[in-house]
Amino acid sequence: MHEDHNALRVALGTKPTQPVTLVRPHAAHRAARYFLEKFPGTSMYAVKANPSPDLIRSLWDAGITHFDVASIAEVRLVRGLLPTATLCFMHPIKGEEAIAEAYNRHGVRIFSLDSLEELAKIVAATTVDGVAATDLTLCVRLRVSSSHSKLSLATKFGIAADDAAPLLMAARQVADALGICFHVGSQAMSPQAYGDAMAQVRAAIVGAGVTVDVVDVGGGFPSVYPGMEPTAMDAYFEVISRAFESLPVSYSAELWCEPGRALSAEYASLLVRVEARKDDVLYINDGAYGALFDAAHIDWRFPVKLVRDGGSRAKLMDFSFYGPTCDDMDFMRGPFALPADIRAGDYIEVGMLGAYGSAMRTGFNGFTAGATVIARDEPMETLYGVTEESPSKVIQLRKS
Repeated sequence: MHEDHNALRVALGTKPTQPVTLVRPHAAHRAARYFLEKFPGTSMYAVKANPSPDLIRSLWDAGITHFDVASIAEVRLVRGLLPTATLCFMHPIKGEEAIAEAYNRHGVRIFSLDSLEELAKIVAATTVDGVAATDLTLCVRLRVSSSHSKLSLATKFGIAADDAAPLLMAARQVADALGICFHVGSQAMSPQAYGDAMAQVRAAIVGAGVTVDVVDVGGGFPSVYPGMEPTAMDAYFEVISRAFESLPVSYSAELWCEPGRALSAEYASLLVRVEARKDDVLYINDGAYGALFDAAHIDWRFPVKLVRDGGSRAKLMDFSFYGPTCDDMDFMRGPFALPADIRAGDYIEVGMLGAYGSAMRTGFNGFTAGATVIARDEPMETLYGVTEESPSKVIQLRKS
């Protein structure tokens, strides 16, 4: 993989005709170290946010040893890269064949579930020669509110706390360790999301009268985007820690979390070329079927900047983007603030695309990703603090 200093150097040096992904392993390393040092429990990486092997290795090198995998393909990927990593199969509904392969071939012992039917499936898939498994960690997923989050995950999975007692008691009978997990939704903008969810955990435990060994607060930890500047990450950890300490759980109970976006967003940005301009609409060479899926389909705003030798003194104005395919849906409303004199042939860097950027890319209409380059500069935004020399905007400095 080629290495360069920043987007401008890449644009001037190679004049790329395809989108270029700029990756920053040092940013992923910093985010991982933050969680490992600050979160009061075990931090695992949610692979679905970005399954790049290079990112997974970077997080491992930083100290992340647990990985949330949501499919047998992700199980195979991480196990092939990291033979000694702890894999947690946290999709609540899985094929029996996937469970069996994960357990028997890849050493997976941690599974989530949200129904008695899934529990029966896990037990059947992990029974070998008539002998049931005795080493399972089973995490019952509760349905909790996503009211504090930008993207809801409150509908598809999870069992209500009031209905969870039979499932928790049944799982307790076959599990070596029993856990409760939840997901407050993606990009939780308030720590209260976790406080409210932990109240549901308490209600479920009390209602079932079971001993719980693991509480997994899931993902949802935010990153920073235009119009979405969250509270300091330490505040989230403080709310979670206080709530966990008050739960009626085993004295040796473990606290887990599953950040995806928070560990990967700052890892990558995208360098795109302007192919045409029509008034306040720019036609660029990546879009809804590439790394900008979220910008198109859920109107997610990403930080942008003009990449031009000498820059521009023009005032900023708001633009929308069209991507390169022939589809009218390949449209990103924005608004994206860029200099008013931007023109065809200019390049734009789109930041914070390490999460759900490359993971969502397709080859529709024949438009695919270009080169990947390691960048040595800082991400366009950060939650984790940077050196004084960094040009990045610092949203939150790490507490001493």
